Amino acid sequence: MGRLQTINQLTQIALLGDPHRLAILRRLMVAPATLSQLAQALNSYPAHIRHHLKKLEEAGLLLLDRSEIVGGAVHKYYRAAAEAYLIQTAVTPQLAEKTAVIAMGSHDPALEALSQQFCATPAAPDLFSFPVGSLDGLIALRQGVCHLAGAHLADEDGREFNLTHTRHLFPGQAMSLLTLAYRQQGLVTAANNPKQIRGLADLVRSDIGFINRQPGAGTRLWLERQMHQLDLEASQIQGFHQTAQTHGQVAWAVANRQADVGLAVLAAAQAHQLHFIPLFSERYELILPTAALEEPLLQPLLDSLQTAAFRHTLSHLGGYDSSATGSRRDIAA
Repeated sequence: MGRLQTINQLTQIALLGDPHRLAILRRLMVAPATLSQLAQALNSYPAHIRHHLKKLEEAGLLLLDRSEIVGGAVHKYYRAAAEAYLIQTAVTPQLAEKTAVIAMGSHDPALEALSQQFCATPAAPDLFSFPVGSLDGLIALRQGVCHLAGAHLADEDGREFNLTHTRHLFPGQAMSLLTLAYRQQGLVTAANNPKQIRGLADLVRSDIGFINRQPGAGTRLWLERQMHQLDLEASQIQGFHQTAQTHGQVAWAVANRQADVGLAVLAAAQAHQLHFIPLFSERYELILPTAALEEPLLQPLLDSLQTAAFRHTLSHLGGYDSSATGSRRDIAA
């Protein structure tokens, strides 16, 4: 497997020998963008950009982030894929003149808000948060691809989060878990809940279309555990294999009638004016090696996590409890 991964990375690096593709990927590592936005930013023709986007997508270096309908036209937003960071020395974001902090793992609106607050500080390095799912984020951290991982992985009894998985993936290594916040998750449906969905048992109804999260996402792992307890099968749920990378994408799909229901945080439901059925509260943490807490690169981010300004932001997102924000749990070596 290691040899195959190395060959694939060499292929990807070779592909980026074309300066146009490198420029596109650098732009997408800063933020998702459409074909037209890329063409305008890079002073190129859309057809030329489309050709390079196809090559980058085939190589696994970019993904479709979301689609939006504006004035009857579909606008597709693309973003850099996780694999891009495996060759980050070759594709350092063009707009990041300072050294960048790379965060990978579970998507969270509060982490996006922290990123915006953090990056607004002139002296702070850039922060790139990449939503690949809790489990894949921890794996990327173990491989040294990122500086920290965001996770909300429940233990078997559902009473504790992240400790078991972190111990398993980092045996004999001192690790620290910093609480971003406790957050509320549940089912999101169209405004006023027209199909009268009340809980997970309704997902098997023939008139219900579901949108799931990607494999490895903490939300999906929680759902699969609940399905086992309720004796529900994936084959019974229409749309079980239709996936979204973020809570926002789930909410967008429901708001645009591409699905009747999905699992997301309350903040995403409120952002799209959707009905929310609360199901559980969970602890979302930023996980990193304990030794990394002393790295100057990470200090501005760790300081931002402790500020009253960030707690104020959390209070306006919806569904977040900041009482433990910034608290730290350590796993000894």
